[in-house]
Amino acid sequence: MIYLAQTDTTAGFLSKDLKKLNALKKRPLNQPCLITTAKFSELKEFVRVPNKFKNRLRKAKKTSFIFPNSRALRVVKEGLHARFLEKNGWFYSSSANLHGQKFDEKLARSLADKVLDEELFEAKPSSIFKLFRTKIKKMR
Repeated sequence: MIYLAQTDTTAGFLSKDLKKLNALKKRPLNQPCLITTAKFSELKEFVRVPNKFKNRLRKAKKTSFIFPNSRALRVVKEGLHARFLEKNGWFYSSSANLHGQKFDEKLARSLADKVLDEELFEAKPSSIFKLFRTKIKKMR
């Protein structure tokens, strides 16, 4: 199932099936994808947060982190998107456009199996930081 939702940052596709999401966006099927969750406890399923960055992660808003194991995650804390994730668990998340193209709401609505929000808009994407064991690097 592919959901179209207004995420905490921009309009996005959500799915539990990474290959289906990548196929929909016309990108390599094994390309990694951001995982969004509303619960810090779910992070433990995917990554180990270096002690040095635990507090920073808890306080971050609209920020994605790439962890030492190369997994990218964002914890969503506010809004309808956070409530959807609290109720349904983690999801792979990607912007609601085809790979390398601009957001087209009509196309995004036609590609999704279910539309969660009536109002969709393209906004500033999340900041991205890459975490190493002892240092951090801003990627976007």
